[in-house]
Amino acid sequence: MDLVPALEEPLKKVLGPATAKVMAEHLGLHSVGDLLHHYPRRYEERGQLTHLADLPLDEHVTVVAQVADARLHSFASAKAPRGKGQRLEVTITDGSGRLQLVFFGSGVHKPHKELLPGTRAMFAGKVSLFNRRLQLAHPAYELLRGDAEESVETWAGALIPIYPATAKLESWKIGKAIQTVLPSAQEALDPLPESLREGRGLVTLPEALLKIHRPHTKADIADAHARLKWDEAFVLQVALARRRHADAQLPAVPRKPAPDGLLTAFDDRLPFTLTDGQQKVSKEIFDDLATDHPMHRLLQGEVGSGKTMVALRAMLAVVDAGGQAAMLAPTEVLAQQHHRSIVEMMGELAEGGMLGGAEHATKVVLLTGSMGTAARRQAMLDLVTGEAGIVIGTHALIEDKVQFQDLGLVVVDEQHRFGVEQRDALRGKGKQPPHLLVMTATPIPRTVAMTVFGDLETSVLDQLPAGRSPIASHVVPAADKPHFLSRAWERVREEVENGHQAYVVCPRIGDEEDDPKKAKKSPEDEAEKRPPLAVLEIADQLTKGPLRGLRVEVLHGRMHPDDKDAVMRRFAAGETHVLVATTVIEVGVNVPNATAMVIMDADRFGVSQLHQLRGRVGRGSAAGLCLLVTEMPEASPARQRLNAVASTLDGFELSRIDLEQRREGDVLGQAQSGARTSLRVLAVIEDEEIIAEAREEATAVVEADPELTGLPGLRTALDALLDEEREQYLEKG
Repeated sequence: MDLVPALEEPLKKVLGPATAKVMAEHLGLHSVGDLLHHYPRRYEERGQLTHLADLPLDEHVTVVAQVADARLHSFASAKAPRGKGQRLEVTITDGSGRLQLVFFGSGVHKPHKELLPGTRAMFAGKVSLFNRRLQLAHPAYELLRGDAEESVETWAGALIPIYPATAKLESWKIGKAIQTVLPSAQEALDPLPESLREGRGLVTLPEALLKIHRPHTKADIADAHARLKWDEAFVLQVALARRRHADAQLPAVPRKPAPDGLLTAFDDRLPFTLTDGQQKVSKEIFDDLATDHPMHRLLQGEVGSGKTMVALRAMLAVVDAGGQAAMLAPTEVLAQQHHRSIVEMMGELAEGGMLGGAEHATKVVLLTGSMGTAARRQAMLDLVTGEAGIVIGTHALIEDKVQFQDLGLVVVDEQHRFGVEQRDALRGKGKQPPHLLVMTATPIPRTVAMTVFGDLETSVLDQLPAGRSPIASHVVPAADKPHFLSRAWERVREEVENGHQAYVVCPRIGDEEDDPKKAKKSPEDEAEKRPPLAVLEIADQLTKGPLRGLRVEVLHGRMHPDDKDAVMRRFAAGETHVLVATTVIEVGVNVPNATAMVIMDADRFGVSQLHQLRGRVGRGSAAGLCLLVTEMPEASPARQRLNAVASTLDGFELSRIDLEQRREGDVLGQAQSGARTSLRVLAVIEDEEIIAEAREEATAVVEADPELTGLPGLRTALDALLDEEREQYLEKG
């Protein structure tokens, strides 16, 4: 008896080594089960044609069309000097457009015999441009005869599945391979508990696999999709629910602030009252800190909603309770900024152990990779003795040498820049697992939060603190209306004359051009024939031109950390009028007097990045202004994106627009660690209800049976999704 279950059978045994090799290398498919889960991208109907008019350039496509005419030309060339070179030109049509196919040399004989006018076939190849017309050179093709035995069998049913394919393996070859392994689908173990499947009226897994690969009607496809979406949502949510369940079993030291300690002293000296949102979220956090298992909370808040204040109060509560708190920031600029603003907010409460320090004071230390040895040694000493209650640092905090006396809380700022491994490495520094608070200013739609951060409870800060001003945003079409750009620089001057400051943001630094390998151009650059605007060039043009006489400085990631810090200090102190920078200022930089921002080549930034950048202005009482400069034409998708950013300040609305414009894959990154488990049929925004329901079902299943002993099919699906270690590290890319 064959001991390998049918779905684990390696493809090379079933399909032959050559095909299996291409599938493994180019599509990441290794077993029969992998291939069965390689779903069609779309379906062509026999009588319906693809739109040739909409073909994308430079992409590998599969089209179904009819031959309109075929002509054989002779020509002379180096290889065939006597005019014996042959070129076959075939025109195919689908009613919406026409497409030229070309075949050369000895490759013309077979298509010349087979591709006669009126013949229908599937064609696959890379779309290129020749003499301003789209063409496919040497496409692979499969005739749709519908008479020979094999064709009738293979193309049975009116719907032809079109698979995600590669240049090395056409869609119909994948289709044939799938037909070969389809009988094994009967042995697929069903991961859904039967009660759940029947209660929701879903078809069985074998039936779903059959219907998605060989549908007879559109209803078959819908049934299969409904079922397979549930699989993806449910298995992923079970993995996250198990992680939450395991975390809930861990012990942690409850941290309750002393009644009249550091936190009370801090609150008493605040010059303003907290917003209702801040108070509500703080209560959720304090309730979590008081329990004897570790808090795992995601705090998401609009740019400028006061997350740092909420995090600081949580850190003070832990220090009050005798523990230490660490804040992990993604960049040195941000770590220094947080350190500076926290020390300012705390005043003498941050001067523990020093003359003039208040009675409940503690020490706040900074730890980054570029600090001098002496300062670094002192900071590490303060941590190990417990002298420092709060430490703010970059990933230098994670290094083995860094020891804490009693780490009680880890705050991670801008989570999307840290993986779970880094979070866990820092958490491993506590005697018992510390509490964890993760902050992000990139608003995440609820479903994505449930999918990517499903092991964290979520708190949302959606109110702006009093005294924050609205930000007006406008698109400046520099190519269509150059005078708009001149006006933009006048507006910057006006802001400076009124005693304010401005940022100018560029996509590039500008000193990397000497290395030709680095200056690789993207297709957009090629199309525009110019590289993205650079900080050094723009700063130079502005000081000599429209901003002559103003104090302009530059800031970018390749400057020495001390220089960066000095530039930021001068800007914060108001000595610099205009800061020309890369996106190093994207997160956390806080200069309330800066009221204007001009973003050059704004179309080169993503929606959430623009929203982040814009949040750097309007942080004081004066209104903010953000100008999005672009040369993209009115009708382009890039312009629509910018119009969306200009039209709303609601980050959640923008992140939704962003998600709809990009594919989920970009948003989830490596959320399910590894390509083969990324979402195939589940769409994070459209399938919001399925994800929410799957989370509830998964939580209930795991509560009832954490080891899933009664659900072997679900265990198998989980193992496929994550190996043992992967469950520990559901990678948050």
